[in-house]
Amino acid sequence: MSEYVALKYYFDRELALRLADLIHLHYPRFSRKSFVESVASEVEHKELKARVAVIADTLKQHLPTEYEDALAILLKILGPENKSEEGMFTKGYFLMPVAFFVEKYGLDHVDLSLNAMYEITKRHTSEYAVRPYLIADTDRCLDYFQGWVKDPNSHVRRLVCEGTRPRLPWAKKIPPLKGRVQNNLYLLENLMQDSSRYVQKSVANHINDLTKENPEMVLAWIDQYVSENDDINPKIVKNGLRTLIKLEDEFAMKLLQQVE
Repeated sequence: MSEYVALKYYFDRELALRLADLIHLHYPRFSRKSFVESVASEVEHKELKARVAVIADTLKQHLPTEYEDALAILLKILGPENKSEEGMFTKGYFLMPVAFFVEKYGLDHVDLSLNAMYEITKRHTSEYAVRPYLIADTDRCLDYFQGWVKDPNSHVRRLVCEGTRPRLPWAKKIPPLKGRVQNNLYLLENLMQDSSRYVQKSVANHINDLTKENPEMVLAWIDQYVSENDDINPKIVKNGLRTLIKLEDEFAMKLLQQVE
């Protein structure tokens, strides 16, 4: 049995070398030696998020000054799309600094950055990167999300769900969209019958988050949804209401009985 190695150690000199080699193919002026040495010296004794930030910041220092030019280069190193629902957080980890680069440096280029996140999330995830954009320009993000919830790629559909979760793990808590739980529920309604188990799990977790924001509204919405639809996924309802069920909420228990 192999010894457990903390994830933070993935973001080290070896990853810097990998990124440098990939970037140099598309941007020959990229100083591989300077980039690798800078990352290696700065990540030591830092934790996971700080290491990712170091790599993203060092990319900023070594790529073209203009965000549009730098991003164009980074989008060329993404590699093939992940066709499965596994590997996002293993094979795609090398793209975490790229996602953070977009998160930190792209807010003045919302459309360009959202389109970049669309591509990144097919290989890794942009659920954390999209959150500052949601806060800065909710309406613009929602315009994109209307199409993304119907995208044929399950990773893109999941991005809408995970990225807008009020209590996404490892991320700063954000309020419901535009301060109204209804906006979150409107997006989730398009995903309640999603064929992907990967997306279904995300929907249930999002619903559970919302029950901690406004349980009455969430319960009323699920009640209406159940009454108006024949094809109900009981696992989504059960997992989505798990906190209320644990608290033995009478209405939640009743809804659970209806779908089982």
